[in-house]
Amino acid sequence: MDTPLKLMTLDEFTFYEIRNMPHVTGELSGLVRSIGLASKRINAEIARAGLADILGASGKENIQGEHVQKLDDFAHETFIALLSHSIYCAGVCSEESEELIIFDDPISNNSKYVLLLDPLDGSSNIDVNVTIGTIFSVLKRVTPLGTPAQKEDFLQPGNQIVAAGYIIYGSSTMMVYGTRRGINGFTLDPILGEFCLSHPNIQCPSRGKFYSANYANFRHFSEGVQQYLKEIENTDEADVYAERYTGSMVADVHRNLIKGGIFIYPPTKQQPEGKLRLQYECNPMAFIVSVAGGYASTGGQSILDVIPKSFHQRSPLFIGSKEMMDELISRL
Repeated sequence: MDTPLKLMTLDEFTFYEIRNMPHVTGELSGLVRSIGLASKRINAEIARAGLADILGASGKENIQGEHVQKLDDFAHETFIALLSHSIYCAGVCSEESEELIIFDDPISNNSKYVLLLDPLDGSSNIDVNVTIGTIFSVLKRVTPLGTPAQKEDFLQPGNQIVAAGYIIYGSSTMMVYGTRRGINGFTLDPILGEFCLSHPNIQCPSRGKFYSANYANFRHFSEGVQQYLKEIENTDEADVYAERYTGSMVADVHRNLIKGGIFIYPPTKQQPEGKLRLQYECNPMAFIVSVAGGYASTGGQSILDVIPKSFHQRSPLFIGSKEMMDELISRL
């Protein structure tokens, strides 16, 4: 009989990292484990959403003027409730909150990190059971420890991110998480109730067959973006490329990260600054893809180099396999 494969849980993985880096305090690892716990609660609620009164709109609008879904509310409140009682986070900037959420107590004020969070990306897909996700990034504070976190702790460019990740709620639930040392994927084992290492040291292929773009806006794209998409469609190797777009950015970028491809959300005439949020959508995904060997851009510069001016700032996003990104950027 074959010996069972030893599974490494997220907790074991983070403890292993601490053991191999004696200078590490474990605060970042504790924050990631707290995020994992919150995502398990959200996953359980998503799994029974069709049976409970948690589908549909909540009747509220968020700071961007978008209709808030009930699960958006639940995800946001779950993260805030759990993180406010942890000892690893000084505050949160969430897509679902107009103001910063500062945990102003003696323990939180001594936390080194703040969290930027999209509690539930792709929430317009909730009612039709399409893949959705949570996106997060962690920044190290620039204000003195022992004092409440301030806005300058959150308004840092993506190149200052110390860790980022996402949880994808699909056919299986998976957390992709990484620091500058590498990106790893953990799949939730429904029997153990633990995230287990399933995709170690993820590397984004330099090329892929997938491209993701909202063709409903094609006529509003710049000439360079239109040219690139037409070239892909009209290539002699027609079977090489396949268009895949779900309306859930975390799902599309995840597929392209694993299999290779490119995700395009350019500015349009209606949204000249772009639609996606820089701080808690673009930057975390850009960090992950970049560490894995890909690239992310606004179309004019690395998205990780953009200096944010506001918490809910929007941005164009071009992200994916390095060679495909080079070809696209050369046309912009």
